[in-house]
Amino acid sequence: MTTGNVALGHDEDLAVKGRPSPTLARFARRPVAVHLALLIGYLAAGIAVTWTRAIYLTQHVLPGDARDPGLFVWDFWWMARCVEHLSDPFSTSYLAAPVGAPLAYHTLMPLPGVLMTPVTLLYGPGFSYNLLSAIAPGLTCYAMYRAARLWLPSQTAAIATGALFGLSTMLTWNAWYEIQGALGAIFLPLALEVAVRLRRRPGWWQATILGLVLGAALLTDQESAILAGFLAGLAILPWLVSRPAGGGPRAWVKLRSVAIAAVVSLVVASPQLIAMTQQTADAAVPQGALAADYQNSGANLQQIFAPSPRVGFFGLKILADDYRHAGNSLTFTAYGVVLTLLALFGLAVWWRRRNARLLGLLWLGATITALGSGIVIGAHRYVPLGESWHGIHVSVIMPYTWMVRVPFLSSFREANRITELGLVPAALLAGAGVNWLRYHAKPALVVVLALAVLEAGSVGANTGPTPPVTMPTAMPALDGPIAADHSRSIVLDIPFGVRSAVPLPDEGAGFNPEAEVQATADGHPRAIAYISRLPESEEAAIRRHPFYAYLLDAQQTPASLYGELFTPHNSQDSARLNAARLDARRMDVGWAIVWSSTPVILHYLMSTGFRFDYRADGAAVYRLAR
Repeated sequence: MTTGNVALGHDEDLAVKGRPSPTLARFARRPVAVHLALLIGYLAAGIAVTWTRAIYLTQHVLPGDARDPGLFVWDFWWMARCVEHLSDPFSTSYLAAPVGAPLAYHTLMPLPGVLMTPVTLLYGPGFSYNLLSAIAPGLTCYAMYRAARLWLPSQTAAIATGALFGLSTMLTWNAWYEIQGALGAIFLPLALEVAVRLRRRPGWWQATILGLVLGAALLTDQESAILAGFLAGLAILPWLVSRPAGGGPRAWVKLRSVAIAAVVSLVVASPQLIAMTQQTADAAVPQGALAADYQNSGANLQQIFAPSPRVGFFGLKILADDYRHAGNSLTFTAYGVVLTLLALFGLAVWWRRRNARLLGLLWLGATITALGSGIVIGAHRYVPLGESWHGIHVSVIMPYTWMVRVPFLSSFREANRITELGLVPAALLAGAGVNWLRYHAKPALVVVLALAVLEAGSVGANTGPTPPVTMPTAMPALDGPIAADHSRSIVLDIPFGVRSAVPLPDEGAGFNPEAEVQATADGHPRAIAYISRLPESEEAAIRRHPFYAYLLDAQQTPASLYGELFTPHNSQDSARLNAARLDARRMDVGWAIVWSSTPVILHYLMSTGFRFDYRADGAAVYRLAR
């Protein structure tokens, strides 16, 4: 005890004199301390470049300019509920009630949802969503740093590679709007790192880790899992087919390692795979329904290499407009000028290295595939050697045209997301450029990294004179009476729609983003739904309910509905209206939240037995009369 006190006093004396404590110095030299410091630094940098989003945690708001945030919030709530009740998360009766919806191909994010369950239960699903959005860029930076450290000789270059990848506008945009893509992107560098480690030290342990990473990727985001598996396969394949040289591992050792990784990944991802198989067998989304995405989801060639719109935050709006004038796409696609030039420079200075040339080839191949089934430049789409397929015009020389004809890959409907795969080799080659500047031109390195800050971060942070559109995570005045009703009656939101990310005919109106968020607050089943892959059979089942069918008609063709239901002294109209009224009672539609409506919809609600109850937060609430 005395020795410990003397040592402590000695450390304090050193600290007083301005010299570092030996204990702290020893800790700082440990690998764990280095990695912890880097992780904290990356997290801080990620929060800094998406600061507006980070403060949503304390403001208790969500992005309100799209329905996706409400969908993700509902996903976290649903996964926490399933963990509490030990129930199957891959189908639900709480959306599109009472028909329900399959969730095997939905952006459900089972793994993040389970991991965030304690946070969700304590602070709410909106907090879980905002928290992951805030920390995802930092986690991605750290994952990329670990992969880069295996290839780049200097710590400076590896740190810069992590930042260029994780803080890129492309990936921080995902953190703002497509959280499943942001979390899924973490597994790309993770899969690459573990695959390289397996090559260097083959065995059951490294193989098991690779299987865990790939299985976890599928439980996070299906498209990211495809990209991560492809990246790991590219890293392992040359090693797998090469002949052992000297004391290298034998072929059977390699095959055993790959087999272990495959088995572990299948076991880990088995819940998701089983659910996907069942949904495919029962009610899959037909490939023809995806045709519009196959045609329109390609990255714009002008946008890929244009300056990031992020530079507009620093007053360089002329440069930012080069991206915006090229048109919109389903996701954000931009390598950025600084990263592109650094990557080309790194490829040039390391051209004699075989791995550098392979990375350059991967970068080129991923970029071409991300262009989709044609080549879009500005506002024009070019289809060289085109043919008609599922009613769309596709080019037979574009890799994506053939990729989506593979059964397992046919659901990869967003070609432009493949730019995330291209970002991995681009960031590594940019790290090679940083490494060269580190030893040959330090002043130039400082200038280059300073310029990279201009393109870092998300364009989700509003830089214009108007504030960003947000919605609250809770509306107690509106939702309180519904939450107090423990009958589990269905809540109908108007505008009403049962919608799919792959658009279906007659899927209804685009309902308010707040609807699914409020569903997590009151716990009632919802008539509306927004599902990533909604089978047509589910939509048909909704329309078999007269109450829903006439409501959808009232939204789409109100004039014709008057002729079907409200003709005076018409017995057929009275019978139809009575069928809708009885159907609403059989389904137990207890509440209707009218966010916005037309006279015919209000007339329809009143005629089917709903009565006005109260108004709050700009919406009117009706209740089915007993």
